[in-house]
Amino acid sequence: MALQGLKVIEFVGLAPGPFCGMLLADFGATVTRIDMTPRNSLDVLQGGKRTLALNLQKPKAIEMVRSLCRRSDVMIEPFRPGVMEKLGLSPATLLRDNPRLIYARLTGFGQTGSHAARAGHDINYVALSGVLSLLGRAASKPYAPINLVADFAGGGLMCAFGILAAIVERHRSGKGQIVDNAMVEGAAYVGSWLFRSQGLPLWGKPRGDNMLDGGAHFYDTYETKDGKFVSVGAIEHRFYQQLLEGLGLDPELPQFGHEEERKKQFEDIFRTKTRDEWMAIFETTDACVFPVLELDEVASYAHNRDREVFLDPLKTTDDATIPTPAPKLSRTPAASGALSKKRDDLEMTVEILGEVGIDLPQIVRLHEEGVVLLSTAPKL
Repeated sequence: MALQGLKVIEFVGLAPGPFCGMLLADFGATVTRIDMTPRNSLDVLQGGKRTLALNLQKPKAIEMVRSLCRRSDVMIEPFRPGVMEKLGLSPATLLRDNPRLIYARLTGFGQTGSHAARAGHDINYVALSGVLSLLGRAASKPYAPINLVADFAGGGLMCAFGILAAIVERHRSGKGQIVDNAMVEGAAYVGSWLFRSQGLPLWGKPRGDNMLDGGAHFYDTYETKDGKFVSVGAIEHRFYQQLLEGLGLDPELPQFGHEEERKKQFEDIFRTKTRDEWMAIFETTDACVFPVLELDEVASYAHNRDREVFLDPLKTTDDATIPTPAPKLSRTPAASGALSKKRDDLEMTVEILGEVGIDLPQIVRLHEEGVVLLSTAPKL
């Protein structure tokens, strides 16, 4: 795989950090999670990673982390500024130990600035980025799209990009560096097109009244007879004409103007047939009409099956619908960690610590001292 041989240390966190580590692991990196409890059930993105649970209040645990980082390429930490410094794992310390280390810091507000030490979540970061002000229906409050924009797009994904950029640069300089990934900035950067396109005709109206945010009848979702939904994105006029034909309307009707009247007309028409009946009508057209699939439908949808967008549920170890890694590489494709066999925490601990010269008898003693945390007491 493309990142085979890359060694990553990931401090456990929620959502963005685990997603960043998952991306690297799926593309071949060896990712070792540093956890604070054995068998952390909150991290659903840990498949394909190794886990080592340590009591970071113990100096011996800190020395283990330093030993692992000396042998690693990347370290990812999701804590507020100052936490790693208090643990004795600051960038200055770890980069002195290993000058080639990529030290990735994934936080909401970044390492500096007036909000750096404050708590926050995805909705707060998207709010400060300006992107949240654009999301929502007309005459309604801003509406956050779950936690996709900051946690995953501006957080985990952008951090992984920063890590890989630093690795490419390291090939020239031989030196590691700090990646300061703030989700406020990541969310804003992901929204670059939204900011730069404000002067185009498709904007200029209040939230929810523009072409791409629900204000246009030809770019929206519609409920069907069976309570399901279809997505309509017929922006170009030639696509709009095919949409009108499929709906049984005059293809020469003007595309712009009379929005409320046309939207009500579309709502009434779409409710006359089931979603699948509409799909049969639009299946061979370029009207840009596609079903809004539920999570329990996506894996069986024909195109998704053709492209293997989701893993075969019979091959995974989780009772969930799981997307396959993207994008697809022609020579060195990724492989989802969700296909990996689940491993015993003692087995992983022995493997990880063995790489820094700590054997099983030492692990038993460290467990007794409360340094190494395991779900069951190890025996010699």
